[in-house]
Amino acid sequence: MRHRILIVDDEAMMTELLSDHLGDEGYEIYTANSAKRAMELLPVNPHLIILDINMPEMDGLEFCKTIREHVSCPVLFVTARITEQDKINGLQYGGDDYITKPFSLKELSARIAAHLRRDERTQAVASVLTSGELLVNLSQHRVFFREQEIEVSKREFDIIEFLLTNAGQVFDRERIYERIWGYDAEGSADVIKEHIRKIRAKLHEATGEEYIETVWGVGYKWKR
Repeated sequence: MRHRILIVDDEAMMTELLSDHLGDEGYEIYTANSAKRAMELLPVNPHLIILDINMPEMDGLEFCKTIREHVSCPVLFVTARITEQDKINGLQYGGDDYITKPFSLKELSARIAAHLRRDERTQAVASVLTSGELLVNLSQHRVFFREQEIEVSKREFDIIEFLLTNAGQVFDRERIYERIWGYDAEGSADVIKEHIRKIRAKLHEATGEEYIETVWGVGYKWKR
């Protein structure tokens, strides 16, 4: 199995350097130059994240804190400076290790290998889906926006998971009903309209965004 590594750094030169080096070592590499893009890549279920602390908008510490409950893989912070308080903050936010710029690529490789060996013995890869900053934890059946949990019912969660997994595809009420309730269910597909209304209201209240689009005369789809 090829381990998947997500590299998050706002400096494109750094992500390219690390991507080339670690790719040559046999890892499957994903790169992001912002926390927003990194969030979008979480569904690849990385085995390890290399995370720069000093990034604009959402920095590495805040990003780590946001995802930590849902992503169990090791997080290796990269920073140009390190103080005792930096280390304390990083550990409190869910980081596993630090490496300070400039650093040796050999040392980085050694640390990555050590963390992956340790993680294989103790952790399972979490399963998540994301849409922008919306995070759907499939293992826990919970939905979050940043650090705020959005309370949804089991049926609502199942509909969210189905539409998000098939983002961009249009499904009519009957198809959604069959998928969620089962082919032998004796109810009416009309209940889908009310469930979609409730999901939209909850997501919009928490995020200010619209995620589910109505394709008139056809059905519903999750916006890409």
